[in-house]
Amino acid sequence: MARRIDVTGAGGVRLAAWEFGDQPKSDPAHGGESAVDQERAPAVLLLHGLMGRASHWAATARRLSGRHRAVALDQRGHGQSEKPPHAAFTREAYVEDAEATLEQLGLGPAVLIGHAMGALTAWQLAAKRPDLVRGLVICDMRASALGAASQREWADWFASWPLPFATLADVRKWFGEDDPWVERPNPARGEFYAEVMHESADGWRPVFDPEQMLRSRETWVYDAHWEELAQVRCPALVVRGLDGELGRAEAQEMVRVLPRGEYAEVTDAGHLVHYDQPEAWLAAIEPFLDTVLSTR
Repeated sequence: MARRIDVTGAGGVRLAAWEFGDQPKSDPAHGGESAVDQERAPAVLLLHGLMGRASHWAATARRLSGRHRAVALDQRGHGQSEKPPHAAFTREAYVEDAEATLEQLGLGPAVLIGHAMGALTAWQLAAKRPDLVRGLVICDMRASALGAASQREWADWFASWPLPFATLADVRKWFGEDDPWVERPNPARGEFYAEVMHESADGWRPVFDPEQMLRSRETWVYDAHWEELAQVRCPALVVRGLDGELGRAEAQEMVRVLPRGEYAEVTDAGHLVHYDQPEAWLAAIEPFLDTVLSTR
């Protein structure tokens, strides 16, 4: 199960955080944890990528909830968090939101697990507030600048979406097969995007505003982020899908730049590593998490 917890982010933006796992039993003698034990369990904060939502982490969070307090955040403009039209969608705002989540929920020092944009947020927060972060998992996010051409490609891609979709089956088919960005059929990708759609009066549309996504993205694509990566002092694991957006050479350079970096690769996975190959993804990160826990 997942329990919603409201958080106040930067600028007063209301954020939805989700704590995964069964409710602990009140009597440890009957085989359950006490509420106090649950609160003291080492915490993991999961941060989705651009256009994602906390529910994309459900399988990972439920698996980790056996040993961790597992919380996933709907970041500003995403999922069930607030989407104010004039809110800041800067790097600073995203980092401050994650910082506020750790502090308001009493999660720190926590392991941060981030995918894509969420991974950038995670390592920027780890560099800013080392007291709040004990470990870091970076999933398929580049440290190099992507440039103006990349931003134009994304704007054109959003404009190509055949909105509204008549059914969720149409969503799955377009993003899993018909999207020009899809090299070969990818049902997991179709499911990923179906999860970020909601039904409106004329059909199915994204729960986010594409313009807000572009505003969020433009705050990182023009800059490289190696300097902040070098400031991360906690153990950090860089994970890439073999067919993802993060190339092997860049991933290994990120590991070299990180003071305590490690590397893992998931075969038969693209950018959506934890969605494409959930068991292989967990097999890649769980030994790292065990090591971080053992060196507490």
